[in-house]
Amino acid sequence: MSEHIKTSRQGPVLNIVLARADKKNALTGGMYLSLIEAFDEADGDSAIRAILISGEGGNFTAGNDIADFLGGAKFDNDFPALRFIRRLAILDTPLIAAVEGNAIGIGTTMLFHCDLVYATADARLQMPFVNLALVPEAASSLLVPRRVGPQKATELLMLGEPMDGTEAHRVGLVNTVVTSHMLHAHAMERAQVLASKPPKAVAATRRLIRGNPDELLERIDLEAQEFNKALHSQEAREVFMAFLAKGKK
Repeated sequence: MSEHIKTSRQGPVLNIVLARADKKNALTGGMYLSLIEAFDEADGDSAIRAILISGEGGNFTAGNDIADFLGGAKFDNDFPALRFIRRLAILDTPLIAAVEGNAIGIGTTMLFHCDLVYATADARLQMPFVNLALVPEAASSLLVPRRVGPQKATELLMLGEPMDGTEAHRVGLVNTVVTSHMLHAHAMERAQVLASKPPKAVAATRRLIRGNPDELLERIDLEAQEFNKALHSQEAREVFMAFLAKGKK
């Protein structure tokens, strides 16, 4: 388990905290693998009936650590981020998110796979893939238009425009807007309520709501092919290097 992923049990709820606050909880390969390990633990233990995921230090996550993309590895099924995305799509345990501060890239796309999402009004959700010369991932090219409609999806995925927690609530991504000091407690209380329900009924209802996971996996694979081509383009490398240089100033 990565030192930057903290897990604990609170009754039937597995609490996962992204804990790399000095980097706004940007996700590394090791963190993705630890998240997969935590998901495997939850799905393999009938005593765990819900997962709550949050970030440390006032942010959810700044998304993928850009440095991880500069190593030249293919964005294929062995790439930790893609392994996590595929695991997320087939997670059986209900997933609840508590979001404050930055929720960038995968920090937003993973929310479309969550069963319940709670956020602060000033949370900043953004999917800036095109801004980085990349393409959407985590089946967001399918799930975002389905959730918010094609016009809003174009703003979010092609213009890369951010939205705050209030707007995310308006478009149906966030269940409730909560103050920062109450966020985790409120999300945990909702997770505990969900975990207290009859588990077989919850599981069956969840499957009916989510539909066939093969559709998600197929879209994830299509996105991964395009993402891999974009990732190794000169266009993306120039954007990444400029991004890193800006961060050093």
